[in-house]
Amino acid sequence: MAKSQRNGWATASPPPASPVVTTTALSGFLDGFVSHMSLPRWALIAVAVAVAVLLLLFLICIIRCCCGKKKPKKKEKVGLLTFSGSTTASLVQPELEDLEQGPEETGRGRLQYSLEYNFRAQELKVGVKQAADLKAMDSGGTSDPYVIVYLTSDMRKKYETKVYHKTLNPIFNESFSFQVPQTEVSEATLVMQIFDFNRFAKHDIIGEVRLPLASVSLQHIIEQWSDLVVASKVEQEWLGEICFSLRYVPSTGKLTVLILEAKKLKRMDSHGLSDPFVKVHLILNKKKWKKKKTSVKKNTLSPYFNEAFVFEVPFNQIQNVDVVISVWDYDKMTKNEPIGKLFLGCRATGNQLRHWSDMLSNPRRPLAQWHSLQPPDVVDKALGLKSHLKLPLTTR
Repeated sequence: MAKSQRNGWATASPPPASPVVTTTALSGFLDGFVSHMSLPRWALIAVAVAVAVLLLLFLICIIRCCCGKKKPKKKEKVGLLTFSGSTTASLVQPELEDLEQGPEETGRGRLQYSLEYNFRAQELKVGVKQAADLKAMDSGGTSDPYVIVYLTSDMRKKYETKVYHKTLNPIFNESFSFQVPQTEVSEATLVMQIFDFNRFAKHDIIGEVRLPLASVSLQHIIEQWSDLVVASKVEQEWLGEICFSLRYVPSTGKLTVLILEAKKLKRMDSHGLSDPFVKVHLILNKKKWKKKKTSVKKNTLSPYFNEAFVFEVPFNQIQNVDVVISVWDYDKMTKNEPIGKLFLGCRATGNQLRHWSDMLSNPRRPLAQWHSLQPPDVVDKALGLKSHLKLPLTTR
């Protein structure tokens, strides 16, 4: 019995080994696949490894993009304290000139000049001596510099030096004279601009020196060097100021305009003076309606008029009326030239609108105020004038 049991166990077949069968089947599959491919076995293994590496790198990139935190670059940091200004816009948005002005824009050169004021003749003599270390504007590393000199109080009178070719250290040694009354010296600014001459294109400005005459002592001759800076934007020329009063009586519909005086007017004549007079226009519904003018004051920049003009303006039309005040320079031989202009009315702004509103709020009371003159084309554009208003003739 025991023997038969031992023989039974001995003759019993072992249980099937599934891993061996699987391995054998996989090996058979690979052998069959390799046999159909023209590549050797080692090449296929290399391709499989390369594909696995690429997949791994792709997964790493996705993880970094999704989970990684982007650190700001040091160059992109903006320190708000580095900008000067009182408004929020100046803190977060620097001026265009600041963005354009890099380290290379700082070295524009220097200019030597002299100042001498003759109190008896009321004449300012400006000497342009020389320049040094100018910025090269031409492709050859040089410039063709010359200097333009003027006063902001009279921008029509500008002087110009000779052009010196292919140099960054020109010696000018030229002098120019300006007639400036002693009372106006402190209000003027001397401007010296150095340009690069170009025969076939627009002349480029290298830099400028601006010297307010109120900041220097003209009791003795001044000779000094100044660094050139970036040229300022186009400045609006000073045209002068005018004082007049307005008075309106609603019950009678009478508007009184009293032209009192003007001061610091723009010089229009070659001898540095003007022959001013004032025109007063009434505009109704954007059309010229009525006009009057003062007498002419000869050879003065600060005329005194004290002339009154009365216009009949019904109360129901006062809201549609604009009063235009313009100062002109009289010329016997040629056409009269406008010096400056302004207008008052419900369409006006600033001091002009305030003056007009005060007049309407205080009937029968004359109200005087000073106003700065504006360029005539700017005022005309704001008025948007139409053709002349033709009123029907009234028979009596």
